[in-house]
Amino acid sequence: MFILIISAYAANAQTQPIDPTYDKYIEFNLARLQGEVDKLLSLGEAILPDTAKLPAKARVNFYFSIGQVYEHNDQQQKALDFYEKVAAAVPDYYVAHRGIGYIYLDRANDIQTKMNAATDPAANKKFTEEYTKTVRLALPHLEKAQACDPSDETLDAIKTLYKNLKDQDGLNSLDKRLKQLSTHCIDILEDK
Repeated sequence: MFILIISAYAANAQTQPIDPTYDKYIEFNLARLQGEVDKLLSLGEAILPDTAKLPAKARVNFYFSIGQVYEHNDQQQKALDFYEKVAAAVPDYYVAHRGIGYIYLDRANDIQTKMNAATDPAANKKFTEEYTKTVRLALPHLEKAQACDPSDETLDAIKTLYKNLKDQDGLNSLDKRLKQLSTHCIDILEDK
């Protein structure tokens, strides 16, 4: 009787239809692997309404991948939204932190350009506050990326940001923070 029940359960499990969302996810990944960049945005956006149907790890992997697609299509805010979901789900996945950090760094650089061009003291003050806030958002992510995958470019950016903020304490404690952050680093997301 036990063998009959197990056999029936196994047969039923094999006949259960696979959710079309997962099929779309596989198609999306195949297009990524084959470099079909012209198809990625439409394939990815077709999955978005049904991401809850994906297994949790596949969903996180998809969020990172669609974030990259948005970033490469100059849709930084959408990329940021998905990278932040990934960082929240897998805090030690430093690649998502690098994406977040560099998006904020680009914003900070744009604000700095406006700040430097502003002749009105009130506008300059506004841009300075906005710059400081944006840099403070960028730094923890850039530091995680630097701790896990050291890069001269990232390290120079971090040091420049602290100098621009006139935050000598932050700069002085950077090495200690990087060492602490380097103890837990994930460089590949699993999707199963």
